[in-house]
Amino acid sequence: MSVSPAVSTVSSAGSAVSVGSAASGPTQADLLDFVRRTAGDTALIDSLPLDPEGRTWVRLEGPGGSEAWLIGWPPGSGTGWHDHAESVGAFVTAAGELKENSLAARLPTDGWKTLELTEGVDRERRLTTGQGRAFGRHHVHEVLNESSDQHAISVHAYYPPLPQIRRYSRSGPILRLEQVERPEDWQ
Repeated sequence: MSVSPAVSTVSSAGSAVSVGSAASGPTQADLLDFVRRTAGDTALIDSLPLDPEGRTWVRLEGPGGSEAWLIGWPPGSGTGWHDHAESVGAFVTAAGELKENSLAARLPTDGWKTLELTEGVDRERRLTTGQGRAFGRHHVHEVLNESSDQHAISVHAYYPPLPQIRRYSRSGPILRLEQVERPEDWQ
């Protein structure tokens, strides 16, 4: 699949939010409020160019120095298993439906390449238009558009701006660290 990177920064309508102190930055709740309001901006959502072959994205101005993205998901696309390192985040489905598979377990942050997961750590959420969630540091998940014929669009925000994304492969209970990406890899 091809991936079409952002070409510009966009300010969403009504982007002023109440954020934590300058030292702490926006909270998970602040980020969730921002992505919910932004997902309701139909002109912005409708402006995202959609590619039938790969995900598309546009960088947005997030609250309080956060990193935010508007992402288009063609049918059958997904992220693969990953985390956002030290960043907290939130996302909302603005159009269509997304599925999030996640792990309800705190993983060690460094010093490992392969882990065996115990039973009962898998979680699944279906997020239709207007639904979303916030998450904490080191949240391991994958996001999928399982539709065979409909694009989905979502809004995401992270604070602090993503220092890295760790990508994993998964085979049954075995989770394996495959790659560490830095901002220059996706911006």
